[in-house]
Amino acid sequence: MPHPRPLRPLLAVTAAGAALASVLLGPGPASAADVPAAGAYYVQSATTGLNAADSGGAVVQHNPRGDEDHQRWTLRAGGSSYVLESADSAGSCLGRSGDQARTAPCDSGDAAWEVIPAGSDRYTLKVPGADRYLTVGAAPAGSTYPAQLVVGAAGDLAAFYLTPVNPVTSPMPPEDRRTLDQVTFLTAHNAYANGVDGGFAPPFVNMFPNQSRGIDRQLADGVRGFMLDIHQTPDGAILCHNSCTLVSRPVALWVDLQRMVNFLKQHPDQFVTVFLEDYVDPGVLRAELARVNGLSDVLYRPDRTGVRQNGWPRMADLLAADDRLLIFTDHSRAADESAGLTRDSFGVMYQREWTVENYWSMGSGLGSSDWSCYSRWYDIPLTRTEGAFRPLFVMNHFRDATIASTASTDNTKLADRAQRFCRPAARKKPNFLAVDRYDLGNPTAAVNTLNTYTYP
Repeated sequence: MPHPRPLRPLLAVTAAGAALASVLLGPGPASAADVPAAGAYYVQSATTGLNAADSGGAVVQHNPRGDEDHQRWTLRAGGSSYVLESADSAGSCLGRSGDQARTAPCDSGDAAWEVIPAGSDRYTLKVPGADRYLTVGAAPAGSTYPAQLVVGAAGDLAAFYLTPVNPVTSPMPPEDRRTLDQVTFLTAHNAYANGVDGGFAPPFVNMFPNQSRGIDRQLADGVRGFMLDIHQTPDGAILCHNSCTLVSRPVALWVDLQRMVNFLKQHPDQFVTVFLEDYVDPGVLRAELARVNGLSDVLYRPDRTGVRQNGWPRMADLLAADDRLLIFTDHSRAADESAGLTRDSFGVMYQREWTVENYWSMGSGLGSSDWSCYSRWYDIPLTRTEGAFRPLFVMNHFRDATIASTASTDNTKLADRAQRFCRPAARKKPNFLAVDRYDLGNPTAAVNTLNTYTYP
């Protein structure tokens, strides 16, 4: 019997040859186990968070809009490769013509793609037999990415998510095991603009409050997220809409924060989050927070507890540690660094570092609506993830102006928009549902629905 040792050099040469072939020819077609199962997907850019849509034969990036904008594609095997057939046009597939992404007959070679895993649940769509990929066109300096998808070189712009239209969800874990990013909270947009606690705008604007109940009542009703606008006056950080000029009986930020801290002291099983639309100097904000008795006892500091490395903690652990008040600011870190004092040095987290948020308006409040779901910040897609860290998702669901009848109707559709439009747009469940007039249309029902499951 031959001695087995002489086989080892041969195996080494074979392995080296395979490695060289991989370098020269690129990776082979992905196995069926590496490719998502056949079904309906959104083809979503990992760079922009926008979806591939059929626009009269051109394949372009559109704001995620559920099933209303030719954005659904059915993935299925097509011989040794795959095709993505339009859910709205049988026989028409996501394909290419030259360097442009276009629809093509599903049985044509221009509709065939190799689907190759690219890590972190991302994929590339490669032209069979060629080093060309579906990709986003490079953005000119200082501008947004082009709408038209193209066929070009590999790279970060060629990474896509195949986001299921109908994802498989899991039941919500027991209360002692669920993490902060698995929970959804009812959130009051412009919670201070309620016409009960004090004035918030010049007299005419005061006639159209975003909410109809004061902060104490909001807390009692189950509101756990509060959006507050703060402006700087000689009296400190004041809650006003656009400007504090001509506002009668304005309320100071510390007053409303004290209401929240008092509530938390009385309800040790509750958690509150504050979002500041922030127009004050960091020193002014620090002084304002120093006026709140007991704030430091309940203030949660995710920057000190390894959240970015390990993900969000369990709610039970936060409650046990008395870390139950989270404060975010939309202010710029760079501006604060120039001023010499960053807000996170005294416990206020920069929202762009810890959350994602969709664009704030669905329209004027009269007439047409825009239900699409896309990022408020051009350079931060809703799909952003960083290893184990998943930013909290703030879902805005309100209009330019608050009209009671419109808010009531919108709030009845909150769960539908959250699940059909915004959940696939962010590839995560909303953590904060922000609405006007939370007392109308029963948005609490939407919160309760979202708190029955987790997104994969």
